[in-house]
Amino acid sequence: MTTLAAPDLPMLLEEVEVVRVDRLSPSFVRIELGSPALAEFGVEGHLYDQRIKLVFPDGEAPLPPLGEIDEAFMATWFERPAEERGHMRTYTVRDVVGSGADTRLVVDFVLHGADGHGEAGPGSRWADRAALGDRIVTLAPRRGADFGGIEFVPGTAGRLLLVGDETAVPAVAAILAVLPPNARGAAFLEVPVAADVQTLQHPQGVEVTWLPRDGSPRGERLHAAVLEHLGAPLRPVEVGDDEIDPDLWETPSYSSSGEDVGEHVVHVGHDLDDLYAWIAGESKVVTALRRALVKDLEVDRRQVAFMGYWREGVAMRS
Repeated sequence: MTTLAAPDLPMLLEEVEVVRVDRLSPSFVRIELGSPALAEFGVEGHLYDQRIKLVFPDGEAPLPPLGEIDEAFMATWFERPAEERGHMRTYTVRDVVGSGADTRLVVDFVLHGADGHGEAGPGSRWADRAALGDRIVTLAPRRGADFGGIEFVPGTAGRLLLVGDETAVPAVAAILAVLPPNARGAAFLEVPVAADVQTLQHPQGVEVTWLPRDGSPRGERLHAAVLEHLGAPLRPVEVGDDEIDPDLWETPSYSSSGEDVGEHVVHVGHDLDDLYAWIAGESKVVTALRRALVKDLEVDRRQVAFMGYWREGVAMRS
C-alpha cells in the first residue's frame, strides 16, 4: 500500500484499503478501512463525533495521484479538475478497531436514495459497490497533533439532547458509545425506513428514540418529537429556502454566519439551563430546530451545537 504523507505532516493523508464490508440495512453500509499508516491515527481523549475526509475516485477513473503533499494540500486540491482530484467528502469515524499496523477505521455510509428520495453522491455510490481491496484516500487526525473535527463538547451539562437524521446516526452512535454510565438525556434519530433501526450501545439514563420516515416528509417526525420532549408547544416552524445556510455550522464557540455567539446569550432561568443540545443533519431541518430552541425556547446559544451536514438538492463541496 502506498504511503502518501510525510511523517512530519500534522495529519494523516494516506491511501487506505477496504478490508471489510457489511450491509447493515437498506440505507447503511459499514466499511472498514485499513493501512499500516493508521498506526499513527488518534486524538487526545474520546473520538466522539470526530470527522475525517475521504477522497473517492471520479466514477470509474483510478484513484487520483495527489502529487506533492504539504500543508497547502487543501487549497491546491480544489484548484484541480474533478476528474483529476476525485471527490472529497466528510464522514464520521464510527469506531476504530485493531491496533498498530492492523488499525482499521470503521465508517458507516448512508446510501442516499435507498428510500426513493435524494440523489446519491460520489461517496454513497462508491460505498454501494465497495469491495475488498478497493482504495481511497483519508485525511485524518495524527496522534499528538491538533486536527479538530470534534464538536461534541457538553461541558458540565446535566442533560443531553442528541438529534440527527440518517447522516448523523454514525456520529450520535459514536458519542453514545463513550458517554459515562451516569449520563442522562435523550437521542432522537430519524432514518428512511423502519429496517434502518439499529441496536446501539448507550447509558441507561439516555433514552434512544428511532423515527423511521417510511414515506413521511423529511424532518416532520423529528421536529415534533424534539419539541414534545422539551415540553414545547408543537408549532410548525416555517423556513424559507432563502433563509437556509447550506454551510450551517454553529457551536458554543463558532458560527458560520460570522456572528459572535457570546454576544447573543440570553439568561431566562428556565428548566433547560442544564441542557446541552447537539443537532445535525439536513440544513433546512436543522435550521427549523435551531429556531425553535434558540428563538422560541430561548435556550442559551452556548448550550447548543447545530450542524448542517448536508442540504437537500445541493451538492456538497467537501
